[in-house]
Amino acid sequence: MQSGSASAVQAREMIGLSPLRRAAMQRIALPLLVLLSAMMILLGKADQVMFESLRVSVTDTVSPALDVMSRPLAALGRLIDRARDLVAVYQDNRRLAEENDRLLHWQQAALKLASENARLRELLKLTPEPATTFVTTRVIGDPGGAYVRSLMVHAGSENGVERGQAAVTGEGLVGRVSEVGSRAARVLLITDLNSRVPVIVEGAQQRALLTGDNSERPCLRYLDAGAGIKVGDRVVTSGQGGVFPPGLPVGVVASLDGEAPRVEPYVELSRVEYLRIVDYGLAEGLPKPVPIASRSGRRADPLAGTQLGRR
Repeated sequence: MQSGSASAVQAREMIGLSPLRRAAMQRIALPLLVLLSAMMILLGKADQVMFESLRVSVTDTVSPALDVMSRPLAALGRLIDRARDLVAVYQDNRRLAEENDRLLHWQQAALKLASENARLRELLKLTPEPATTFVTTRVIGDPGGAYVRSLMVHAGSENGVERGQAAVTGEGLVGRVSEVGSRAARVLLITDLNSRVPVIVEGAQQRALLTGDNSERPCLRYLDAGAGIKVGDRVVTSGQGGVFPPGLPVGVVASLDGEAPRVEPYVELSRVEYLRIVDYGLAEGLPKPVPIASRSGRRADPLAGTQLGRR
């Protein structure tokens, strides 16, 4: 029996460590690792130059291998990017081909309509619309007060500006030129008390008169009974009166409360810095203002003596 147990112990020792020794080593391993880490930290603090040189040496030794290993990965990444670009180019090519087919279809339709339009104009002897010219100018002053809504622009008769021409921006109608000097002009805004613009409400196809009252939103006057206009209906010039051409965007119906519907202009008139003075060829039909002449017979500049407020 004893010989058998001794042989079993020897066999266990030959196969591996005993459970007691393994437990003792596990208890000692953690303190040894902590001690080794602390010694490395202390040595690193004590001799940074040595550890830095060691780190640099390790980096120099490993960098060629890292470079060799990174090249296939970089090549694979470039290959994937190129494949994505090819797929994107193929998709764009198909999309552009489809758009080109649609554009060719619309081109043929436009050419057909243009030809029909030309023939109908010949049959009707329609007078062609005059070519429009414009001057882009900067707003240099806001001389308005409690009773006036107007802007002063840095363009006058020397630049081809005339009384009655339309003042617009990219969003819509601003007003019309009311006074012209040699180098400056005054633009009467559509919100001014003296502004009257014939318009049409597109949703209900109702003609009306847009009248300013020095508030932020002008009113719609002279609407038919039961016009049926709604909030959000688009308002454009009707072309009646010979001041503005038809179709210039003005604003949208903002409210139906009160005495008359209110219109929110497309243009934020308090922040206009640049605008366009457009000559639609309609200003000549307006009555000319009576010139103010002195005793010597000289004509006075309508903008003389006006103090321009810098914006």
